[in-house]
Amino acid sequence: MAELRVGTSGYSFQDWRGVFYPESIPDSQMLDYYIKYFDCVEINSTYYRILSPYSFSRMAEKTPPGFAFIVKLHRSMTHDRASMHESIDQFKASIQPLRDANKIHGLLAQFPWGFKNTKMNREHVVMLGSEFSEMDLYVEFRNASWAEHGILKFLQSNGLYYCSVDEPELPGLMPSEAHLSGDKGYVRFHGRNKQSWWRGDSSSRYNYSYMRDELLGWLKDIKKMEPQTKRIYIFFNNCHAGHAAKSAILMKKLLGLDVPEIIHQQGDLFED
Repeated sequence: MAELRVGTSGYSFQDWRGVFYPESIPDSQMLDYYIKYFDCVEINSTYYRILSPYSFSRMAEKTPPGFAFIVKLHRSMTHDRASMHESIDQFKASIQPLRDANKIHGLLAQFPWGFKNTKMNREHVVMLGSEFSEMDLYVEFRNASWAEHGILKFLQSNGLYYCSVDEPELPGLMPSEAHLSGDKGYVRFHGRNKQSWWRGDSSSRYNYSYMRDELLGWLKDIKKMEPQTKRIYIFFNNCHAGHAAKSAILMKKLLGLDVPEIIHQQGDLFED
């Protein structure tokens, strides 16, 4: 059966204080606290700016052997693309400390809704795969034009991994379905906030707390993927107000994974 890894899309959030983190925790100790409950993290801040190698060196030092990082590609490679080639070189240098520590488990290329299934865009996806061929590249599409027969085969033939999503059921968005294009699975939970998806900002769009029954609906799909994969990564991107940490811990419990006892001032926040 596949190894299951559950975490959140980032860990350094001020509005997680008093929810997941203790109220008075210094920023510098958030990762130390996070690793008590999770064995992987998706670094999303790299979408906005390429971090220094020193930043990743410190993350590698703070995390135990076997801890897994997935790093999101900078927006210049997936959204803007004007200074893409310069950014690729910077990005590779940035993540090198994680590679040296054997703690980078892959990269995430999340494309915007405006990135539609065209010949030119398929060529761009393949190009990114070639640029980062020494690492696993997980591809997340937002536009429903990619939800067609043949896309999984296209990704697999180019050594790329499909990123399944859970997001609102809205016209034009990718359906919330579990698919594989290789021997590793990847699922991102964005929340189901229909009202704010198109009109809200990044904070309100992901302001969503999953209910137990909603996550139970994914268990069958995850269990179905297990015999076909070596590993499945499950990340929660509903990061507003600590919802991601709560959802990830609940998912770990539902999957039968070990979860440390949580003693926290918020009482039953993390109860099933």
